[in-house]
Amino acid sequence: SNEHLYAHKSIQIESGHDVEVVKERTPQGGEWLLSGIICINILMLGCALVSSSAFNVVAITPVHRQIFLITLLVLTMLWMLFYMVVTSRKDRAVLFKDRHAGPVWLKAGLVLFGLLSFLMDIFKIATYVGYLHCDSPVKVAYPIVQAVFLFFQTYFLWFHSRDCVQLHTSLTRCGLTLTLSTNLVVWMAAVTEESIHQTEITHLNISVSHKLYRANYGAKKCTCSHMACETFKEAFYYLYPFNIEYSLFASAMTYIMWKNVGRIVEHHKHYKFNFYVKDVFVGPVAGLLLVVAGLVTFVLYKINILKEDKDKRNKALLIHFIMNIVIVSLMSLSTMIGCIIYRLDRREYVSDKNPTRSLDVGLLVASSLGQFIISYFSLVATVATGAQGYLNVLNLAWAVVLVVEIGLQNYFIIEGLHREPINVMPANARAFQDHAEMANDVEGQISRYSISKKPSWKRRVLREVCAFLLLANIILWIMPAFGARPQFDHSAEIYFYNYTMWNAIVNIGLPFGIFYRMHAVASLFEVYLRD
Repeated sequence: SNEHLYAHKSIQIESGHDVEVVKERTPQGGEWLLSGIICINILMLGCALVSSSAFNVVAITPVHRQIFLITLLVLTMLWMLFYMVVTSRKDRAVLFKDRHAGPVWLKAGLVLFGLLSFLMDIFKIATYVGYLHCDSPVKVAYPIVQAVFLFFQTYFLWFHSRDCVQLHTSLTRCGLTLTLSTNLVVWMAAVTEESIHQTEITHLNISVSHKLYRANYGAKKCTCSHMACETFKEAFYYLYPFNIEYSLFASAMTYIMWKNVGRIVEHHKHYKFNFYVKDVFVGPVAGLLLVVAGLVTFVLYKINILKEDKDKRNKALLIHFIMNIVIVSLMSLSTMIGCIIYRLDRREYVSDKNPTRSLDVGLLVASSLGQFIISYFSLVATVATGAQGYLNVLNLAWAVVLVVEIGLQNYFIIEGLHREPINVMPANARAFQDHAEMANDVEGQISRYSISKKPSWKRRVLREVCAFLLLANIILWIMPAFGARPQFDHSAEIYFYNYTMWNAIVNIGLPFGIFYRMHAVASLFEVYLRD
């Protein structure tokens, strides 16, 4: 019934000795435009509602935001159900699979974050049930619907994230943009709640988290009907970072599916990456030591920063700044070593079009801008005020080395993602064995790129660097994700920019900076597998 949508263009697809002839779908520009318009409108409306419910709890309450989110979640689940039951089961609906999309480690991360997000919803339900006698039942309904959504979406992405859909393309594109925008609005809501919970208005001595608490649970007269409310509330706030990462993982996978709608995969060449840690020792050990040291200093920071004693607060900031400077400096050094090895170990660059790799690079660069913004604003404020006192000097040093480290790491990761995987070259060399005149070249290529049980020293160094950077990024994700806010505890920038402006800068830039660290972990893992 959809034959008129296809142009009879024969494409030879080689997979070993098999050749397939396929029909390429003529691209429809209106479909992309319609799905893009849907996504933008949902995002703008969601952004307006999330912001309004956070800062104007009289006209727009969290209940209004949650009703909107419930509507989005239900509509998205209905489309997913239609796709799994109807579209994906039709003949010629999914002729191709994008082997680069949805690797096992990404799906495993999605499942892990999904389970922790499900646990967060359980704690939310247990908390809000205690307020049902005096507050809106919507606050119980939302985590219930979100828990069901987590199951639906994780199942959908696990089995269909590689699909290149050829039928119902208009509906599929619109459904995927609905899914994408729903995840991003859920992300915005979670980031806003978590940021407000962590932020304190110091000059008014009023906790914004208390304001949010009152908005969520009603007036002071609304008290919980069971004793465990406070425990559950604190527990689900600690699980917010995992829910935030889940939404971003799902958004990235959904975007790749959207890009693959109607796509003809020109070849089935797929690189099988094996994960092993043999001959890699220094990087993982040094990285684990940094993680342990970072966790210890982070716990000390969280304990002492809340005390009224100014000396203890300054000591907590001192330890936190020094630890972060040491971590970032070591990361910069190891990244420079990796970049030098790249120059010594020259390889071809991949030439095939890969939406997954393009998205990885785009997200890496875009999310790093959040930390760049905070660092440069902090740098300007510290220099302009003369950098007086050891805390200001350390804050300045941290801003500078952070800018250097992110720039070097971005280069290292992007270069690594674009280099030809090491296990491709022998296969290419064997392809020439049918031509006797190229036998000498084959021997040279095999000897150069052969995957032996003992990798060359350059490959081993690159893996050590990747392992170290991966673990270092994990501890740099943990600290801000679970409540480290030296940007507010150290008041230099607050006095320079005033609280309102600095609060906006941090709460816009920091969520992207946190995502950057987790995305860097995923990208470094892929670079590790390619070497």
